Amino acid sequence: MERFLINRRQASKFEYNTNSIMKLLVISKILSPGSKKRAYEERHKYFDFETKDIFDLNGIYRSLSYFSKYTKEIQLLIHNRITKVYGRKTNLIYYDITNYYFEIEKEDELRKKGYSKENRKSPIVQLGLSMDEDGIPISYELFPGNESEKLHLRPMVSELVRKYDAGKLITVADSAQNTGNNIYYLDQAKQSYVFSQSIAGGSDEFKKYVIKEEGYLWFGEKYKRKSRVCRREIWVEFVRGEETFKKKVLTDQRQIVFYSEKYAKRAKEKREAVVKKAHRIISNPGAYTNATSYGALKYVKNVEVDKRTGEIKESKGKPLFDFEKLKEEEKYDGYYALVTNVFNEGDSSTKFDDDAIIGMYRGLWKIEDCFRISKNDLEARPVFLSREDRIESHFLICFISLVIMRLIQKRTSNAISAEKLIEAMNKLSCSLEEENLFLFDYRSDVTDTLGKAFDLDFTKKRLTRSEIKKNLGTVKK
Repeated sequence: MERFLINRRQASKFEYNTNSIMKLLVISKILSPGSKKRAYEERHKYFDFETKDIFDLNGIYRSLSYFSKYTKEIQLLIHNRITKVYGRKTNLIYYDITNYYFEIEKEDELRKKGYSKENRKSPIVQLGLSMDEDGIPISYELFPGNESEKLHLRPMVSELVRKYDAGKLITVADSAQNTGNNIYYLDQAKQSYVFSQSIAGGSDEFKKYVIKEEGYLWFGEKYKRKSRVCRREIWVEFVRGEETFKKKVLTDQRQIVFYSEKYAKRAKEKREAVVKKAHRIISNPGAYTNATSYGALKYVKNVEVDKRTGEIKESKGKPLFDFEKLKEEEKYDGYYALVTNVFNEGDSSTKFDDDAIIGMYRGLWKIEDCFRISKNDLEARPVFLSREDRIESHFLICFISLVIMRLIQKRTSNAISAEKLIEAMNKLSCSLEEENLFLFDYRSDVTDTLGKAFDLDFTKKRLTRSEIKKNLGTVKK
């Protein structure tokens, strides 16, 4: 990263030290997340910045605009370095999308009002993230908050194959990416997928297959599973000139269905609150809006939503609870389904059995953990920037910081949470005891683990400035 930034700066004759600025912003994002202004004001906390002002606050903001030109190059640079040092494998890719809100009311080209995972009404941007099976991010893409997330898996796969030399992929994603267009594209590109499948959203034939006891193998008394390979129809969009039309296409697909008593209990508990809200809506429809109903309207008959205001009002007849809807949903409590074009046959008969496919899908939690670290530990939201190029760089800094946190976790055998690592690294601070001698007064199991992982001795209570600088040089190598 340092060589890249120095070389680009020299070529462009940019006036500010972009390497030092990027280093400060990333360190601050990990150890003391906040605004860019705060990062600048706290720069003296860190040894590389404590002796002199090597840039000003204006330099930070101008560098954010500068960094935005290199977001794609930096992602690829990081990927190539991780591949070289850690032997990253890209045959199994996880993909998911989240969104980030802004404390503004007015939309612009990037920040648009859309479906917020935190139920906020303010404009958002969406971020699609690809990750390897170790939980280390590979690449990301920003797109406007009002765009459909279903459109962005295909460009991600294409870019990984073309620029990242990914070769043949198995892409794992949730049901949001399980569309006819995505399935058709991956089939045609000779790429593989593992998607979750909504049972309620499946065909009548598929629903009957799920609840039919025939074919299930029980594992103990609380879990059962079955699978099949079938040919099914999917709807795919095609473009002819300026016309877009839909056409049915046949595809071969493997479907894996399993039932867990634990999932069944969880589904009932989750639905209970929604059912209670539905009864409250029936008692007083005018007290709720479409936004505050949180999915409870599907259980209420004889009400409608005012498209202009979002208010709920009675339509024809008295509001009633839809017991048939509830009964239909309860049939599928505890059932879960995956679909894939990875088939359990020939040379793959043991490598890709049902357990292996389910295991692949369960790895998707790691990408959710990436989002949690980004939003909570690294405080990637809300974003206090207005220019699109600087917003782009904000998320680049968050991405680099997240990659570094994941690599630290990998080096420490994934035994320590990001929160505890950040806490320990913050406490690895020192005070000037006398001229050129610094006192360190914190040690824990976590700092000992970090020291062992990076070949540094954090057990010493006193270090000279030259010893500290030597440690920084060791880490840099």
